[in-house]
Amino acid sequence: MKSKKISMEEAVSMISPGCTLALGGVTLYRRPMAFVRALMRHRRSSGNPKDLTLLAFTAGLESDLLVGEGMVSRVRTCYFGLESFGLAPMFTYYANRGEIEIVEESEASLALGLRANLAGIGFMPGRAWLGTDLPKLRPDVRTVVDPYTGEELMAFPAIHPDVAVIHALQADPEGNAIIGDNKGVDEELCLAAHRVILTTEEIVPELTKADLVAPFVDSVVLARGGAAPTSCHPSYPLDGEALLAYTEKVTDPASFQEYLQSIHTL
Repeated sequence: MKSKKISMEEAVSMISPGCTLALGGVTLYRRPMAFVRALMRHRRSSGNPKDLTLLAFTAGLESDLLVGEGMVSRVRTCYFGLESFGLAPMFTYYANRGEIEIVEESEASLALGLRANLAGIGFMPGRAWLGTDLPKLRPDVRTVVDPYTGEELMAFPAIHPDVAVIHALQADPEGNAIIGDNKGVDEELCLAAHRVILTTEEIVPELTKADLVAPFVDSVVLARGGAAPTSCHPSYPLDGEALLAYTEKVTDPASFQEYLQSIHTL
């Protein structure tokens, strides 16, 4: 089968203005940090991409960098923060000023929206959100009546990511990959996205087992240490000092740019 290996520069050039970009990993684990930094460099040199919809089951440092860089106009996630290291400063800054659109989501709405996509239907019913005020914030989430029981259910619309970027522990040139035990919704993103880009710690000639399989992967990029400073167990742990430095130094756009210059990120 044809090799899907490409360069990081080729990978980031696939992100179009206005697209829905889904980032894999969970909170501060296995986030596609190398891809995000390369995308920021691409933005500074070309002016694009911009006006992105950022989709993440949970959003962390990788997402905050894209928000700080002014590339994101819309966020869909059930959590945006840095766990015990505090708030995500740039998301907090822009969200408090109403300068970024926040699509209210929960674990259930994201999971059911992706499942609707995988099933090839427009929505997936569920009992989540019934009896809450969340539907008032999401008029696009409607109700349906179960034709068998007469029960009223929420109808969560299908979610269609344009591009999913997932960091793997190992991959082969064809696009089979191992992502470890803490998968989040990466398997679903791999099936649901129109295009899937894998960044990986290691490219091996062939994998005999895989969490993500080649037919659903479009591109493979070698990125050793590509999740740092988030964790990529068992390859390397979370760099807590780097996370603390970020939250201590960054509070607004000016301090964000000063931080980037101080660590020579771009």
